[in-house]
Amino acid sequence: MASAQTQLIEGLNALSGGLILLTAFGMVAMRQVQGVMRFFIVQSALLATSAFLIGFNRGSIHLIALGVITIGAKVIAIPLVLKWALSEDLYQRREIDQVINIPSSLLLVLLLAIAAEFLVSPLVSISNDPVVHVNLPISLALILIGAYSLIARREAIPQLVGILAMENGAFFAGVAIAQELPLIAELAIAIDVILIAVVIGVLTRDITRAIGTTRAATMSELREEPQQWR
Repeated sequence: MASAQTQLIEGLNALSGGLILLTAFGMVAMRQVQGVMRFFIVQSALLATSAFLIGFNRGSIHLIALGVITIGAKVIAIPLVLKWALSEDLYQRREIDQVINIPSSLLLVLLLAIAAEFLVSPLVSISNDPVVHVNLPISLALILIGAYSLIARREAIPQLVGILAMENGAFFAGVAIAQELPLIAELAIAIDVILIAVVIGVLTRDITRAIGTTRAATMSELREEPQQWR
């Protein structure tokens, strides 16, 4: 009976992993910040589900608590903060400026996901844990896709979500390979991530009001002009 339960949990975790990878593709395919955030919310909820499943299977209260922290920080707090901080036009209607078009981006992230599978295969082959076999390739794929978003997208908020997606990838690997993740460390990370979202959201809103754009390259060029002494 226990073996059947374990197999069921491992299968549900594999399903969650596949859906998490699909959300990463969905985030790349979205043209508005609102769409990107919706996929990020679903991705974070699936990560929490994976933590619940693995925590229940291993009898780890730490992993279950981490799932609760993930829901509170990434499913509820960060989306609400960004929606509050950003204007309606920027959040819902304005298209994200990016270097590479969406079809080409999807092809590239597909190649990144395939590369992630090959890169971690030597590590995965060492372990006999089916959870590790599922989580490690997907976690590396999330990290690579998040890094790609930082490079390909020129808007500050999608770049922030790319960083958060990379953190999700690290979290997905962590719940698989660590039996007892420290709650204090994860809680501190969650608080830091929320604070980062608040700061970037407020700064982006104020800069948009001042100069009318959220392009990272444009904002990085802002500087104070020297004044001549009279």
